[in-house]
Amino acid sequence: MISCTEFVMAYSELFAFIEDRHGKETLLRFWEQLSDKFLYNLRQLVSEKGLAGMYEYWTHTLTEEGGKHSLILTNDEFRIEMECCPSISILRNNQHLKPYYDYCEHCKVLYKRVIEPFGYHCELLIHDSTTGKCTLRVRRKT
Repeated sequence: MISCTEFVMAYSELFAFIEDRHGKETLLRFWEQLSDKFLYNLRQLVSEKGLAGMYEYWTHTLTEEGGKHSLILTNDEFRIEMECCPSISILRNNQHLKPYYDYCEHCKVLYKRVIEPFGYHCELLIHDSTTGKCTLRVRRKT
């Protein structure tokens, strides 16, 4: 079984390979397929519990993955303030591979595609992709 840490490196290498061989548009379609086919648990939690479901999903996921972050839940907003993304830390600290240059972008595609059909606006602001600092903000559409 592949561990969480090895999965990050495999993702990075796969993203680079797909873009190199087939172009960025194909990579974007791959991320869309990942979102559609493999994020059932997030989709179900958002469907059943809305913003609280997102909080529940990322509390579990980020506790498992590590990193330095804050999760904020209010009546009309869910937000992740990521100070140090665990995936970027793994990629940055690995001496055997060159991280895919646009690694953070896959989060924009994956999560927006799951969350927005339920009536939310989802934005990911990448503040620093080399340190893994970003903000994921979800609000109800008005």
